[in-house]
Amino acid sequence: MIKILVAGQTPPPFHGQAVMIQEMLNGSYDRVKLYPVRMSFSREIDDIGTFQVRKILHLFLVIAKIIFYKFKYRIQILYYPPAGPDKIPIMRDLIILSCTRWLFKHVIFHFHAAGVSTMYEKMSLFWKLLYKKFYFSPDIAIRLSEYNPDDSHFMQAQKEFIVPNGVTDYQEHFVQTTEQKQSPFQILYVGVITRTKGIMVLVEACRILKEKNLDFNVNIVGGFDSELFRQRVEARIHKSNLGDNFTFHGVLIENDKNRQYDQADLFCYPTYYESETFSIVLLEAMQFFTPVVTTRWRGVQSVVREGENGFLVPIKDSVALAEKIELMMKNPDLRLKMAQRGRQIFLQEYTIQTFQKNMEKVFLSLDHP
Repeated sequence: MIKILVAGQTPPPFHGQAVMIQEMLNGSYDRVKLYPVRMSFSREIDDIGTFQVRKILHLFLVIAKIIFYKFKYRIQILYYPPAGPDKIPIMRDLIILSCTRWLFKHVIFHFHAAGVSTMYEKMSLFWKLLYKKFYFSPDIAIRLSEYNPDDSHFMQAQKEFIVPNGVTDYQEHFVQTTEQKQSPFQILYVGVITRTKGIMVLVEACRILKEKNLDFNVNIVGGFDSELFRQRVEARIHKSNLGDNFTFHGVLIENDKNRQYDQADLFCYPTYYESETFSIVLLEAMQFFTPVVTTRWRGVQSVVREGENGFLVPIKDSVALAEKIELMMKNPDLRLKMAQRGRQIFLQEYTIQTFQKNMEKVFLSLDHP
């Protein structure tokens, strides 16, 4: 039996990395046993990447738990998800790894967030030394897509695996699928509401559609990354005369969130987020027969196949985004075709069972170098 200590975030808050680590822990493995040490530095979405005294106390608790579990269960493998391109989380990583990595025979880095390699040159000499000492030379590095930054190559990983995310299939619990859903046209966005997730681009695209007298609703599911940004978004919506078109539902989970997918005609996700790697919200949309319009950005390009299950547009391009949304609004047969193809791709490649099997293969590779 291969024992692996998993140090990582799990919900809450609900975001891609936390959800996928929880799904990995939920897997049933024949020859692998996972021992979780939960990292809960952020209680809410707007806590992520901020400095708080509470987080320092939690940092030492995480280190203590890792050391305790390592010796109690005689674990030789550490699984760790490095931070994205943000100095404070990187410093947190390096403190944890400097206290614990040397205790383990093997280390696995799973790049749920991408771009940590781009921060090396921006760090002081002291942090560069820690970076090279404790980030470099993992036994295994896992990337979610070949389109993501090659952090594993920069860190000189001994082996690399590409493992796409997967999600649990909830669609079968809902009656509506590819039928005409409701009027007006329903556009859905799910995710953290932050600038680089493209919410302002979506608002501008909707302003263009409104000027053409097109009838639509935009349902926004997720929490704002800050109160200041919430005010900016609401001001832009008001200025664009879109107050009757946008509905903010806040953070929804389980059936409440799935119902939004089920009722949507189109999923719109104009991201250019700095740490973006894959976007499990795209998989959630596909399972509910919902076609996608999103951006040509990192691992998103692995999921959305141009003209098959959706469209890809350049980042920050509200005109192109509006054009594709309008095309989907006016072509129900095209939407139906893409909806069916998206569901097919999901079932073939992105179920949670496929993800867990692929992760087990990665873990077992340590037993067969």
